[in-house]
Amino acid sequence: MSNNIVVLPRPSETPSTTPPSIKAPPEATFIEAFGNLLPPLYLQTPIGRAAYYELLPSVDSRQDSISRVLLVHGIQTCAIGLQRLASELSLRFPHAHIVWFDLWGHGLTDTPYVAHEPKLFHSLLNSLMAHLEWENAHVVGYSFGGSTTVTFANAYPERVISMVLIAPAGLMRTAQFNELEKSYLGGGPEEQAQAWILQWLEGGQLIVPANWKERVGRGELVSEAVRDWQNRNHEGHKASVVSMFRDGGCFDTHDEFAEVAKRGLNIKCILGQLDDVCSEQDLCDVGIRNVSVIPETGHGVVRENVPEVADLIEVFWRKIL
Repeated sequence: MSNNIVVLPRPSETPSTTPPSIKAPPEATFIEAFGNLLPPLYLQTPIGRAAYYELLPSVDSRQDSISRVLLVHGIQTCAIGLQRLASELSLRFPHAHIVWFDLWGHGLTDTPYVAHEPKLFHSLLNSLMAHLEWENAHVVGYSFGGSTTVTFANAYPERVISMVLIAPAGLMRTAQFNELEKSYLGGGPEEQAQAWILQWLEGGQLIVPANWKERVGRGELVSEAVRDWQNRNHEGHKASVVSMFRDGGCFDTHDEFAEVAKRGLNIKCILGQLDDVCSEQDLCDVGIRNVSVIPETGHGVVRENVPEVADLIEVFWRKIL
């Protein structure tokens, strides 16, 4: 195994001494690549520092308004991938304080040297909400963030007023993989496992468009460039991705989805018609019925179909006010 590959412990492993978290890249390197789109704020926790972003209310909040919104991104593309959606929701709900953040090992957030299992992300959500002095919020989770939102709502139902799950992970089954792939999910050999996991998530080799800088200069989000930047600049990113993929709730969480469906929470799901991570039938099978499908788009629906996604969220939120 390569000497420079970072391997995080599995949930069953307890290191005798826990190394310090792997620091995120300096903010200046991110700004150099993608511009200062929105200045990050920082939350210091006992296991590492996390970056978050916010859009404050543009008008005074009303008691009956959507006033606190928390967005949770997926694996690989960091919080910048939700910025357009956050901005769109802020325009439609000017009373809202909207916050989104870089998950562990992503963007400008450190990588704690612990297993990236659901409770690690629940702790981050709780820490951020405590920092913001929020008792609860409307939570929007995309992909891995969708699975995390579900498990968080089951663990802390008092924290979640409503949830929007966009192309949620968690309903794929590990049984779909062959024996070699299952061995990678199980822990090794680590270098080959990391390569396979990253390629599986990417759907092949990561290819960054040659004109990405021009597109970024025009205000576009080029998610491939963001992922490449993290791979090259964030020393803990690949390890976080691998740990999240193995232990964070990407697979076989059907019982969690079924449990949250029984809680009577206000739930809305939004999918791309061509998504191979989650389907309307998958959600129906676990008891979630309030599902909208956007035609001719896939798992990247949250970035590629922002107005349509925002429309569906707006209709959902206005119904529950």
